[in-house]
Amino acid sequence: MHVREALRARKSVRAYLDKPVPRALIEALLDDARHAPSGANIQPWQVAVVSGASKLRLQRALLAAFEAGEPARMDYRYYPEHWRSPYRERRRRCGLQLYRAVGIEREDQARRRAQWAANYRAFDAPVFMFFFLDGDMQTGAWLDYGMFLQSLMLAAVEHGLATCVQASLAEYPDIVKRVLGYPESSVLVCGMALGYEDRAAPINGYRTTREDVHTFARFFDSNEE
Repeated sequence: MHVREALRARKSVRAYLDKPVPRALIEALLDDARHAPSGANIQPWQVAVVSGASKLRLQRALLAAFEAGEPARMDYRYYPEHWRSPYRERRRRCGLQLYRAVGIEREDQARRRAQWAANYRAFDAPVFMFFFLDGDMQTGAWLDYGMFLQSLMLAAVEHGLATCVQASLAEYPDIVKRVLGYPESSVLVCGMALGYEDRAAPINGYRTTREDVHTFARFFDSNEE
């Protein structure tokens, strides 16, 4: 598979087959992703791969916090405090597409909440992945992490696997760190669902759009005044 094909094939998958992912295959994905670039080759990523009984135990703890109404308390702020154009409209379109795909109306708050709860099960993917960063790392390490995550997702596409990177899995970092034994001083960057896509599930049938190149790129040619 060419890189261009993998880039266009990758998508956020929210329904998975009940089919385990062999550990050797997960190790192969990580072996590919570790070649991602990082400033001064610091390689700041730390990855927890969680499956089987360990996944069930952790997702029960996360769901219990959500169902109890505990507020999210991420180690950092992912989204802006105040949304503005064009990001506000893009966010709304994304949410509308998702709920329309599964036939959930805006007024149906119970089904919306149930759909959101699926985040804490990693949409029933067989594997949770959690990504940690030492707390004393700075902004450059976050850029490094983005390149690592993209490398991991593209490697998954090549091996016939699906993923969904999830900020929601980092909403209760104290629970994740306690269950998995990571230090409180670490930063939980995000989580990821990993498994085999359920291609028959309606929620996997939609694709979000991307802006045209000329909406975000400016070209400065030496021949221009």
